[in-house]
Amino acid sequence: MSPLEDLEESADRPVALREAPAPEQARTASRLARLRSATATVPVRVGPASFLVPLRTIGVVVVALALLAVLYVLDVALGEVDIPFGTTVTTLLGGGDPGSTFIINTLRVPQTTVALLVGAALGLSGALCQTFARNPLASPDILGVTQGASAGAVFLIVLAGGNGYGGGLATGVLQTVGLPTAAFAGGLVTAIALYLLSWRRGIDGQRLVLIGIGMGAALLAIVDWLLVRARIQDAASAQIWLNGSLNARTWDQGLPVALALVVLCPVAFWLVRHLNALQLGDDAARGLGVRLQGTQLLILVVAVGLASVSVSAVGPLAFVALVVPQVGLRLTGGSRPPLLVSMVLGGVLVVGADLVTRVVLPFAVPAGVVTAVVGAPYLIWLLVRSNRKVTA
Repeated sequence: MSPLEDLEESADRPVALREAPAPEQARTASRLARLRSATATVPVRVGPASFLVPLRTIGVVVVALALLAVLYVLDVALGEVDIPFGTTVTTLLGGGDPGSTFIINTLRVPQTTVALLVGAALGLSGALCQTFARNPLASPDILGVTQGASAGAVFLIVLAGGNGYGGGLATGVLQTVGLPTAAFAGGLVTAIALYLLSWRRGIDGQRLVLIGIGMGAALLAIVDWLLVRARIQDAASAQIWLNGSLNARTWDQGLPVALALVVLCPVAFWLVRHLNALQLGDDAARGLGVRLQGTQLLILVVAVGLASVSVSAVGPLAFVALVVPQVGLRLTGGSRPPLLVSMVLGGVLVVGADLVTRVVLPFAVPAGVVTAVVGAPYLIWLLVRSNRKVTA
């Protein structure tokens, strides 16, 4: 038989299709099931606007809110004087005896509420930064924004020390106006410098992170210099912000964070459509009608404002803005860190850290230490995972 005849005969024979192995079929079916669960949506209409909200995201939000409510009640119920869970709930709803009312509403609720607000602000700020840079490492504390806000707050504390303030928590106008303004100015200047230094016909996530790490190190050196030049009382007071402590926080610290969330949250959620477009890249976003520079600047201002006001209230809580958006992303299965889920999970993490520092541990430590213990291993894992992807 000639080679031509052999080729014609082989072409006429039916080809048996090889089925995929059973484990591969199971993995494919599992991926499809996860994709369907992540993309199933329900329409929601608010006035003239309508949205498609993923069902999986709604479920995550409901469960996270329930967990946050339990942690909140436990945080205000437990302490040096433990109050029963039922009595705590009754007191929070307006009942309870005078003793329980004083302990819960006067002493504990302000601190726990500050923890909740700061966690929500940091979670939202981290989600915006990571979406803006399209990089899971891009959080305010990695990019140097938190360090810039800390430098601004420490500078004001040291400067105000010459006018009689020092050695304690900032109160009054200094806390409600001075520290948030100084922290926002420091964070905004850092963010603008970071944006300008990182711009090369667009923003590259890797370059942004590397420049941010360098700027953060330089700003920490400035903070150390300010502490060396300050009076011992002012240096001790400034150390509060650098440790990330929730201890003895009152409504003076919570009010600026609440106002920032009221003003900036609507802006952040209004930007959702633009955030989705930015996930496709700069050119695709322009093609979809997004004004790239203006949108990126607005995202940056909102993220910096939320991170800076949080720093002014409790100091730099390490890794909250880094870990929470990525956890929310994996829970919801979306294409970018979810904003609302990140806010709720941020509150869960910070309120939980406050509960651990006050009740679980036998000795008092700043809440920033607990968040660092949670976040540092995740950062190491994320770096190792990114390195494997690059070298693969």
